[in-house]
Amino acid sequence: MNQRYFIGLMSGTSMDGVDAVLVDFSQKQTRLIERHSQNIPKHTLSGLRRLCLPGSDEITRLGQLDRSVGQLFASAVNALLAKADIAKEQVIAIGSHGQTIRHMPNLDMGFTLQIGDPNTIAVETGIDVIADFRRKDIALGGQGAPLVPAFHQQMFAKKDASRVILNIGGIANVTYLPGNEQPVIGFDTGPGNTLIDAWIQQVKHEDYDKNGDWAASGKTDEKLLKHLLSHSYFSMAFPKSTGRELFNQAWLEQQMAAFGHLSEADIQSTLLDVTCHSIAKDVLTLSTGGELFVCGGGAFNTELMTRLKKLLIHYEINSTAILNMNPQWVESIAFAWLAMRHHNGLSGNLPAVTGASREAILGSLFPAT
Repeated sequence: MNQRYFIGLMSGTSMDGVDAVLVDFSQKQTRLIERHSQNIPKHTLSGLRRLCLPGSDEITRLGQLDRSVGQLFASAVNALLAKADIAKEQVIAIGSHGQTIRHMPNLDMGFTLQIGDPNTIAVETGIDVIADFRRKDIALGGQGAPLVPAFHQQMFAKKDASRVILNIGGIANVTYLPGNEQPVIGFDTGPGNTLIDAWIQQVKHEDYDKNGDWAASGKTDEKLLKHLLSHSYFSMAFPKSTGRELFNQAWLEQQMAAFGHLSEADIQSTLLDVTCHSIAKDVLTLSTGGELFVCGGGAFNTELMTRLKKLLIHYEINSTAILNMNPQWVESIAFAWLAMRHHNGLSGNLPAVTGASREAILGSLFPAT
C-alpha cells in the first residue's frame, strides 16, 4: 500500500481540544486531506490545569496524565482516519506536539516538557510517531519555541514581499518573513487567548468569549492596561518564548488586587487589549507596514481583529485562509510538516528564531512495531 500521508496532532496552551490533521506533502502544493477536533474530557482537563502549576504528588499525576493524554491523542487519530476513510498503512508517521505542562527555557538549566505518551499513541494507532520536538532545540541553547516560523517560511514566504504571520492561540507568536536575504524572525509576543479565556471561565463559566462580544460590551481601563503591560516579558529582547508559567489565572488575580472596582466586562475588554497592544507593539518593531496574516483561534475573534486593525493601520490584515490555509489548522499542519522533515532527515528549527546554536533534526521516533 502506497504510504504518502502524515498526521499532525496539536493541543496548545489554551487546552481547547486536540486538533488532528491528515496532510499530503507529496505534491508541490500541500494538501489538507481531512481534519478532526476532539474535546478534552473534563477530568483530564482539570488534571492538566492542576499539573501546569506546582502542587503535591506531581510525578504520579504526571505519569498517569501522560498515558491518558496519549490515549486521547490516539483516539483523535483513529477518528480522523475513519472520517477520511484512509487505512493506517497509508500514513508514514504522526507528528505529535504533545500537551505542554512546563515551558521554562530561561532557567540556569532550561527545560520544556510536553506530555501525551508517544508509545501509547503508536501502540493504539499502529502508526509510527515522531514527538518531543522542542527539547533538541533547548539542548542546543535555544528556547525550544516557537517552532512554527520554519513552517511559515516554507508555506507563506513571498519573494520581495514583507509578510508577518501572527498565530493567536493561548499564547500569541509572530513570524516576520522579510522576502529577501535577511533572516526570518519569530518569537512569542505574550498572551493570546489565555487571559481572556481564563477570565470568562472564572466569571461566566464559558469556555471562551465568542467573537469577543463580552469584551466589546466593556470599556478598557487604561490604568489596568498600563499596569499589565508593565510585565518585564513585554520589554524583553527576542529570541523569547513564554506560556502559562508567566501568564495565568493566579498571576492575573494578583495583578488585579487594586482594581476590584472595575466591572467584569471592563476587565475582559482590558485583557483583550493586553493581547492586542502587546502584539501590535512587537509587529511594529519588525516592520511599520506590510501584509499580516492571522491564524489560530484568535483569527475568529471579531473584536480582537477589529482592535488589531486600528492599532496596525499600515498593515493589510487577513487570515491565512486567503493563502489557502484554514487558520484553525495551521499549527497542526506544522507538526505534520515537522514529522515529514524528521522522516526525511531535514532540520526543523530556525536558530535566528529560537536562539539555538545550529539547525537540527527535531523530534524522536517511536515505532509502532
